[in-house]
Amino acid sequence: MGTQNDPRQEAHAAQGDALAQATILVVEDEPGMRNFLERILSSKCRAIRLAANTAEASALVARTDFDLVILDNLMEGQRGVDWLREQRPLGFFPPAILMTAHADLDTAIQALQAGASDFLLKPFRTNQLLNTIARCLEGERLRRENLILQQELRNNIDLGRLRSELIGSSPAIERVRQVIARVAPTPSSVLITGASGTGKEVAARMIHALSDRARMPFVAVNCAAIPRDMLEDELFGHVRGAFPAADRNREGLFSSARGGTLFLDEIAELPVALQAKLLRAIDDRRIRPLGSERETAVDLRLIFAANADLDRAVAEGRLRADLLYRINVLHIHMPTLAERGGDMFDLAELFMDTLSRTLAAPKVPITPEVRAGMATYDWPGNVRELRNAVERALILGRFTPLVASLGRRDGQTLAEIERRAILGTVAAFDGDREAAAAQLGISRKTIDRRLADWNG
Repeated sequence: MGTQNDPRQEAHAAQGDALAQATILVVEDEPGMRNFLERILSSKCRAIRLAANTAEASALVARTDFDLVILDNLMEGQRGVDWLREQRPLGFFPPAILMTAHADLDTAIQALQAGASDFLLKPFRTNQLLNTIARCLEGERLRRENLILQQELRNNIDLGRLRSELIGSSPAIERVRQVIARVAPTPSSVLITGASGTGKEVAARMIHALSDRARMPFVAVNCAAIPRDMLEDELFGHVRGAFPAADRNREGLFSSARGGTLFLDEIAELPVALQAKLLRAIDDRRIRPLGSERETAVDLRLIFAANADLDRAVAEGRLRADLLYRINVLHIHMPTLAERGGDMFDLAELFMDTLSRTLAAPKVPITPEVRAGMATYDWPGNVRELRNAVERALILGRFTPLVASLGRRDGQTLAEIERRAILGTVAAFDGDREAAAAQLGISRKTIDRRLADWNG
C-alpha cells in the first residue's frame, strides 16, 4: 500500500522553504538580543542583516530587498513603531514583526496603524519566533500568489496547454530545447522571438522551471494587453497618494516577481518613455513605484519576447536601440509549426486526447488524409491554430477541410515549399509514397526523384 503524505509535514516543509529563501533585517539596539536572533536565523534563512538603530536600518532598506523585518519597539533614539510609520509612505516596505516587552492595547493599535504584520512579546522562545516568522512569510506568499493568479487570469493563461507546446522531436524544436537547457542555469536575460502561437511563453516557463529560481514566482505580462497609460503602474506599482485614486499602496509586477522570473511579452509595445525606466530597472535591478521617494531593489530574472521585427521597430522609432541591445543577451527564435514537420501530428494526437476528455466527446480519427491536409497547410496561427482545429473537429464530429496554402511564404523559396509538402505528405501516410503521390496529384516517380535528391 502506498503511503499518504501528512499535510502537517507538507505545511512544515513549505514554511521551511519560505524561510530558507528569505532575506531578513533585524533591527535591535541590544547586542545580546541581536546576536541571539542572528544565531537562530543565520542557518535557516538565505541572508540576515543586522542594524543597531533605525538610522542603520534606513540605510539597509534603501539598498537591499528584504522579505521580512524584525523590529524592536523600544530603542534608544527612536521607537520602532515610529520608524515603521515613517517608512511606509516613502515606498514599499516588507512585512514587519514588532518585538515589544509591553503588549498593551495602545501599542498594539499604534503598531497596526503603522503597518506591523505581527507581534512578538519579549521574552520569547525560539519556536515562538519561528512560528511568527512563518505566519508572516506565508501571508506574504499568499498575497503575492493571489496577485500572480489574477494576472494569469487576466492573460487567460491555460497552463496545461502551454506545457504541451514544446513536445516533438523535430530538429527545429530540439535546437530550442538545447539552448533552453544551456541558458536556464545562468542569470542572463533572454530574448525570445517568433510568430504568434509558436510557444514563446512556453519556452520562458521552461527556462524558469530549469533555473535555480524554479520555486519562486513566474510572472507573465503581455505588454500589448494592458492600456498604455496603466503600464507603468502595473509594472512598478504606486504608493498611497501617488494620484487621486491611490488610496493604498499597490505592488507592481516587478515586485510580485521578486526572487523569480518576470516575463515581458510584446516588449515593442511599451511606450518609448517607459522604455527608459525599464532600461534602468534592467541595469540596476531597482525600481521606483509611482509617488515613491525611495527606489526598491528587486532580485529577479528577466525574459523578453516579441513577435514583431525588433530591428524594424528600432528603425521606426518605436523601440529604443539601447533597450534592444540590453535585452538581447541571448536570443531564442521559436520555429513555426510548419517548420516543425512531424511534430504537428504528435501535437494533434495530444490535443485530441486531452480535449476529448475535457469536452466529453468521442475522439475523431486523424486519418492519413487528414494528416496530409495538415502537412500541406501553412498554419499561420501555429500551435494555437492546430489546437483550435482539433477542438472544432471534436465539436463537429469530423475534421473540416484545411485550405492548402502552398503559395510562397516570406523567406521560403518554391523549392523549400515543395520539399515541405512532399516530406510532410509522405510522413502523413507513414512512408507510403503511392498514397502520398495520389494525395498531392503527382507521380510516384516524382516523389522518388525528389527524395533521392534530398538523400532519401
